Amino acid sequence: RRPDRIVIGCENEAVRKVMRELYAPFNRNHDRIMFMDLRSAELTKYAANCMLATKISFINQIAELAEHLGADVESVRLGIGADSRIGYDFIYPGCGYGGSCFGKDIRALIHSAREAHCSNDLLSVVEAINERQKNKLFERVNAFYQGDLRGKTFALWGLAFKPNTDDMRDAPSRMLMEALWEAGASVRAFDPEAMQETQRIYGHRKDLILMGTPESVLNDADALIICTEWQQFKAPDFELIQQRLNAPIIFDGRNLYDTERLATRGFHYFPIGRGESCDLPIPQKRWTPYDQLTSSQAI
Repeated sequence: RRPDRIVIGCENEAVRKVMRELYAPFNRNHDRIMFMDLRSAELTKYAANCMLATKISFINQIAELAEHLGADVESVRLGIGADSRIGYDFIYPGCGYGGSCFGKDIRALIHSAREAHCSNDLLSVVEAINERQKNKLFERVNAFYQGDLRGKTFALWGLAFKPNTDDMRDAPSRMLMEALWEAGASVRAFDPEAMQETQRIYGHRKDLILMGTPESVLNDADALIICTEWQQFKAPDFELIQQRLNAPIIFDGRNLYDTERLATRGFHYFPIGRGESCDLPIPQKRWTPYDQLTSSQAI
């Protein structure tokens, strides 16, 4: 790996020498080691994760404003990211962050600030925005169906809190599924890595079916919901999606698709912060149901 920096808390010269030798293989071309006192090193670790979480909550707040103003947060993201002082890293709007680090580190700094009688207003707001954002997908789905989700079945792409992991700690998918179940809906889900972890957490619920392919979860589902931006979800067969769903509806928590392209294909597409409205009628089925497809069409 090529770390941007190697932060080491150390207050002993002999230990400092040992640590420099230990990290020598990762420090060959440029000196990335930063020695500092123990408290500063610990605070650096927490502050770095809190800064990244703050960027995510910031762009999600802008996304919410964009929805109310009829603006497109993707255009805004490109506009502000082009500023070299800001950059594009961690300014992707979506359905919130999860995992074991960001939330834990924010709560740790909030607690430390409280113990030190120091204000923690910013981090408290960052955390609150993220919790609200993680519930946004359910709120959008619930609004579209006018509060009646009983008997509905939803196809879900993505369970892990981010791509390339099976980690579901604080994953937005968990809040979404639990809210759907409480509302009387069922979920058919696929994730390239997190299927076993999902089964470990939720057992064998009758309202959760884990499928072996992203295509198979679509069969006769009322809508598709996307929670994780796995690479294999970024260029799907939209015609197949349209054929298999009961209605051409996609709730996208990661802004993976082009809004105009899906509109021309007849989809009702709801991304995050792109000026879309959920006040739309449920479209009538106008294509061949999956169970009536020919064998060549039914993959």
